[in-house]
Amino acid sequence: MDRTTRHSETRYGNRPTMKDVAARAGVGLKTVSRVVNGEPGVTPDTERRVQEAIEALGFRRNDSARVLRKGRTASIGLVLEDLADPFYGPLSRAVEEVARAHGALLINGSSAEDPEREQELVLALCARRVDGLIVIPAGDDHRYLEPEIKAGIATVFVDRPAGRIDADMVLSDSFGGSREGVAHLIAHGHRRIGFIGDQPRIHTATERLRGYHAAMADAGITVEDSWISLGTTDPGRVRAAAEAMLEGPEPVTALFAGNNRVTVTAVRVIAERQRPVALVGFDDIELADLLGITVISQDAAAVGRTAAEHLFRRLDGADHAPARVELPTTLIPRGSGELPPA
Repeated sequence: MDRTTRHSETRYGNRPTMKDVAARAGVGLKTVSRVVNGEPGVTPDTERRVQEAIEALGFRRNDSARVLRKGRTASIGLVLEDLADPFYGPLSRAVEEVARAHGALLINGSSAEDPEREQELVLALCARRVDGLIVIPAGDDHRYLEPEIKAGIATVFVDRPAGRIDADMVLSDSFGGSREGVAHLIAHGHRRIGFIGDQPRIHTATERLRGYHAAMADAGITVEDSWISLGTTDPGRVRAAAEAMLEGPEPVTALFAGNNRVTVTAVRVIAERQRPVALVGFDDIELADLLGITVISQDAAAVGRTAAEHLFRRLDGADHAPARVELPTTLIPRGSGELPPA
């Protein structure tokens, strides 16, 4: 076949069909179906001719028909907050490995922390008949998913609980981790400790703030309003908050950063100052070991793996009440959280 003929048979938007393969190989449609689906009853010579025709035409099996016959798409959806966030890299990879072990394809997308975009993306995945969903929620009302769950789409929420529905969830211990991190700073002599966190509508942000308050209360320390700042993780906002806490006649002597993005900006602000400031960050960051940054580490891969394994147990027929799984965090002291007050 010359290039002109091949181009005409594989024009964009006009995919070759099993009929095209059958015509090229000179066999019946059922024979092509047997070869494509790995079924017996085809001689080696015939199978060779069919495979040559498949390769020449660039034929790919249409799994849509298989979905209609079997009721399963062998695909799951993963809706993240932000694909660029380093926390979600190992989480997504762990989900993908579990999905692959179950012969399923992972389709993921980002809500960009927008509840409307989350709903739009989730329902688009449902319309494409994914078998299950793993969702890091951006919104606080997930009743829109009730019809899909009742229709059989297994759903597990990760990092934050679902809003206004009962559903399976896998979380890290944000409260306990934050409490431990702040207690670590207190144990090294700090009493004036600033907390910079994410937006208050986000479950993890409020849980980490709650842990901060608990640790300070445990030590009998009265928290001043100026020591706390919640908002976006935009570097400009975080920088302004950190500088305000570190200046004035009675500055804080330590900072607790509520997530990895806050930690990165806090490191930059502290590096610009002559007076040493202790720092503990929630979430590990790249090069934290080399920079000596003490962190509360959550195992993102374990979170993703646990969520995916739970999802596939549901798909295999597990019918227990919605479960809440909370994984522990780990304090990793590296130097910044062990500095005494200046």
